[in-house]
Amino acid sequence: MPHRSLRTALSLRLPIIQGPMTGSDTPALAASVSAAGGLGTLGCGMRSPAAMAEAAAEVRRRTDRPFGLNLFVQETPAPDAATVEKAVARLAPLYAEFGLTPAVPARWCEDFAAQFDALVEARPAVASFTFGILNAAQVERLHSAGCTVIGTATSVAEAVAWADVGADAVVASGMEAGGHRGTFLATGRLQAEGLAPAEKAPAAKGPSQADFAASMVGTMALIPQCVDALRPRGVAVIAAGGIMDGRGIAAAQALGAEAVQMGTAFLACDESGIGPAYRDALAHATGTDTRTTRVFSGRPARGIVNTMLQRLHAHEADVPAYPVQNALTGALRRASAEAGRADYLSLWAGQGVAAVRPMPAAALVAVLEAEWRAALAAVGALGVEQP
Repeated sequence: MPHRSLRTALSLRLPIIQGPMTGSDTPALAASVSAAGGLGTLGCGMRSPAAMAEAAAEVRRRTDRPFGLNLFVQETPAPDAATVEKAVARLAPLYAEFGLTPAVPARWCEDFAAQFDALVEARPAVASFTFGILNAAQVERLHSAGCTVIGTATSVAEAVAWADVGADAVVASGMEAGGHRGTFLATGRLQAEGLAPAEKAPAAKGPSQADFAASMVGTMALIPQCVDALRPRGVAVIAAGGIMDGRGIAAAQALGAEAVQMGTAFLACDESGIGPAYRDALAHATGTDTRTTRVFSGRPARGIVNTMLQRLHAHEADVPAYPVQNALTGALRRASAEAGRADYLSLWAGQGVAAVRPMPAAALVAVLEAEWRAALAAVGALGVEQP
């Protein structure tokens, strides 16, 4: 299949994509990255359709460069009352520290179908997805709207599944990445124990905890395997997980990735939407301070260890799945932020967190470009794409 460079298709000067960070990114951040030569992205998994339209319009007011919108592919849950009651009781002592009582929200999450319609209406240059997979008809609808479609994969099987439905590119997300894991395919219990080959079909009820564990593949191992599987089909691979500087960008390209997606690196930028307590936690964290946990949202996600993670660690297997736990802890996390405390915040960050560099986003992109060009010059014999 004839291959067209992802950067050419999106008119990107640099192979840098700012990762979507739902709840932490802002139109100002996305616009700054796009204007500087990369691709800014807005995480819209928790934005209403109206908020999505408003955010996209704000990015367009700030720049005429391409940008992306990202959604969580998910169904609206219907948890049983007993599960919810147990979760609320488990959180009550934590809420009490702020003089609050946990409450069941009016709804667990935004309606994905309505969000998808809003995404098509917004017509961003890039429509990206995580937590699940679209069908071919949905991908074609986005193509008809002029969008480049990018899926998220934590295994080769997931990357191939996205290629099968017509995605233009796949973010291969290694275990080092901060935030939620994008795993959506069942690997099977026996495969997770090394006793049987992985299944290729998506699980109707989503991946199990064993599937998430089996999909914890490192970036350096995942990227070349995904490239080998997707390049013959003309599907680009974008590397994510632990990439914090220009050396990491060049290394990912040497493995065959056409671009990188960087979340943690942009989290400390001036335009990020995080508060002082979160910024302070980022400034003092090291690479060994992060863990993958379900306690904040019900879906495995990597973040900095804090009081909430420690207090609920024993209940890892018991908390309800995303988005139920996420909705039940929302008010607690907001209270913690308002109090200037990091104790009960979901401090999402990747294993490269010790290398965060607080500065304006445009300045960070300029630094990354200089480092990337220097790294390419040092390893020019590798034959990676030259600027």
